[in-house]
Amino acid sequence: MLTAIAATEEKLGLPTFAPAWPAEGPASHGPAFRHHNRRMRFGLDVAQQRLEWPEILERVRLAEHLGFDGVWGFDHFEPMYGEGPGNCFEGMTTLAALATATSRVRLGLLVTGVTYRHPSVLTAEAITIDHASNGRLELALGAAWYGDEHRELGVPFPPISERIDRLEDTVEIFRRLTTGERVSYAGRTISLADAQMRPLPVQRPHPPIWIGASGEARMLPLAGRVADAWHCFGDASVLRRKWEIVAEAARRADRDPSRITRAGSVSISGDLEVARTEVKAQRDAGTSYLICGWPNEGAARVKEFARAMAVGE
Repeated sequence: MLTAIAATEEKLGLPTFAPAWPAEGPASHGPAFRHHNRRMRFGLDVAQQRLEWPEILERVRLAEHLGFDGVWGFDHFEPMYGEGPGNCFEGMTTLAALATATSRVRLGLLVTGVTYRHPSVLTAEAITIDHASNGRLELALGAAWYGDEHRELGVPFPPISERIDRLEDTVEIFRRLTTGERVSYAGRTISLADAQMRPLPVQRPHPPIWIGASGEARMLPLAGRVADAWHCFGDASVLRRKWEIVAEAARRADRDPSRITRAGSVSISGDLEVARTEVKAQRDAGTSYLICGWPNEGAARVKEFARAMAVGE
């Protein structure tokens, strides 16, 4: 692995790789550790569409070597942008492959649509990736939205209220099955009957649960009740306002809102000063994690942004 990393560094013109994890290993960066780290952390969205596999791997290793906290793909089966047919690698199996091709960077999908997989199957996949990565999985969940893709591929796409019910069931099933005990559960959309799953995940009690949410009636309150991290698109003012709904729901559920990571996204294409200004505004608004979209300018811009924002330092 170290030989492969050195070769990648040379190709990308990067400094010598040095692991950023503490001596006890990556699993120590689980929920309890990370939620109290209030510096701005950055993830890189590699968007695994219209690419060949070597290019995806090159982007991921670039992010790891530059010190990005996480690498993010998406959970779709068809390209989301551009015209005509194109490659689109499946999300969870992509994370499993990246788990053994990296050593430090954390791995997630922005976000995993709960309509695409039975919650028990998703839990088994998550546990597998958590072991393959030695505790680097972020399990980010959402209610799914891309109706055309569902209809084209024959995947059921129920009304939004039922999809949110399924999201709630998925979180509860994931939590119960990752205990390793025999569990039952009577959900609104899916139930368990004396079910058990082993092994236990590396991260205890389970990999961090992210909820991607912007809807103010049900989704934001759900994030407040169950999320280890909440992600939402929008500028700093949008996230600040929506955060109040998340925080109030957390307090009503006897949770400490400060233990929920507040995450957003930022474009690093175009004028880098615009991105720098938005990062500052997000930090001032209480956001502590930003996911950077892959820029039109390519790898050179990623490296420029990483230097400008002292990513990983």
